[in-house]
Amino acid sequence: MHLAVIRSRAQLGIQAPSVHIEVHLANGLPSFAMVGLPEVAVKESRDRVRAAIQTSGFEFPARRITVNLAPADLPKEGGRFDLGIALGILAASGQVPLKACNGLEFLGELGLTGELRPVRGVLPAAMAAARAQRTLVLSRGDADEAVLVDGVVVIPADHLLEVCAHLRDEAPLSPHTRIPSTTDDPATQPDLTDVRGQPQARRALEAAATGGHHLLMIGPPGTGKTMLASRLPGLLPPMSETEALETAALHAISHHGIDPARWRIRPFRTPHHTCSGIALVGGGSRPKPGEISLAHNGILFLDELAEFDRKALDVLREPLETGRISISRAARQAEFPARFQLVAAMNPCPQGYDCDLGPHCRCTPEQRRRHRGRISAPLLDRIDLSIEVPRLPRDVLMDPGPPPESTEQVRSRVAACRDRQMARQGKLNAALSGRETEGVCALAPAHQQLLETAMDRFRLSARAYHRILRVARTLADMDGAPRIEAPHLMEALSYRAMDRWRASEA
Repeated sequence: MHLAVIRSRAQLGIQAPSVHIEVHLANGLPSFAMVGLPEVAVKESRDRVRAAIQTSGFEFPARRITVNLAPADLPKEGGRFDLGIALGILAASGQVPLKACNGLEFLGELGLTGELRPVRGVLPAAMAAARAQRTLVLSRGDADEAVLVDGVVVIPADHLLEVCAHLRDEAPLSPHTRIPSTTDDPATQPDLTDVRGQPQARRALEAAATGGHHLLMIGPPGTGKTMLASRLPGLLPPMSETEALETAALHAISHHGIDPARWRIRPFRTPHHTCSGIALVGGGSRPKPGEISLAHNGILFLDELAEFDRKALDVLREPLETGRISISRAARQAEFPARFQLVAAMNPCPQGYDCDLGPHCRCTPEQRRRHRGRISAPLLDRIDLSIEVPRLPRDVLMDPGPPPESTEQVRSRVAACRDRQMARQGKLNAALSGRETEGVCALAPAHQQLLETAMDRFRLSARAYHRILRVARTLADMDGAPRIEAPHLMEALSYRAMDRWRASEA
């Protein structure tokens, strides 16, 4: 009897659990059996592996071949095990040395000619291989993605023959090196100098960037809501190595993939308002990350918020609080990180006009109420800043005066305020828990009375109460104040436009 064990990696969400490919050759009629919960694509590897071994000039054993993918209860999918299965057969039949496979993990799909092809989700496997201190052997097309992980040794190959020559020590392959990655280049980013007027919206955008707060902008078309939202990523600091790897791992297992040259840039996701709830949060029979996970550590911009299906919007409520999404299906469960910053924009009425000032708007109060009512109160409670973006006067649009502040100027203030928050509490103000909020955002008795009066008048919830305190703390940080003062609290209350409208319509 001949036995060989080869190491590989499966894909389970953003995890890459270890898989032992056990190949056993026994006497008897030639057959090829595969066990260990393989799916259809894995079962089809029998034909791919047989053809790849034969066309590469090796002998395919005329024996009873049993391939076990352990652990047996872990679902296996895709062609990622082809290379490991082929090497297991060659090692069990003595055509390549088994000892040379020690300390190595293999990933890759084989073509019928023995060509090694890329597979999806290599980055999580590289992270797991680095933790296990093993070398990863894979397709050259996956090498740039795999070497994004510090400490991993990646050996790329184009063909099964190259891998076998490496294991035989006939033509050793060289480890792959990382290509230079780009970060946010200010010259290529949209700049705030393009935004004319809108001082309150600019101030709210800076507060959102400083404290990590969610933002809703309400105004007629053409007032700059989308333009303001697209400038927010430029105000944020670059992602850390850990944040970038988390985000890149989510993109690696999705259908989009990652660009190894731009993996350090914060994501800015803009799904269309016709997308479903599953497209937003993820799902499917084989759970995949949705838009909220692809926006992890970045921005999720929902334009025309009132045009989204209400059920699709309500699925955002739990991820906005927890920063994670758990997807459960009958046969599969997966959990994906989803700590994103929500920025949304909407028109104040179905026709898009400013209903209070627009002379051409014919919407009735009931139509406006239904339009705004498409967004549930629990979702609005989770949005820290809700502002009106009015139509600009003609003289402001055509004024060739001095340009407003640039993104670079605002970014420097945002970075300084974020540093103060991290030094004080180790997290941004938007991430404070209820107990932490009570301590960090303590109010003087007079200011506490002011906030209680506002809560009674606008019928605010306890969640809105804490979010107002966090926004006020951010505004105090922006002004360099050690405590929340009355102007900060009043300004934070002014950023509750939807609460005022709901109270007036009640």
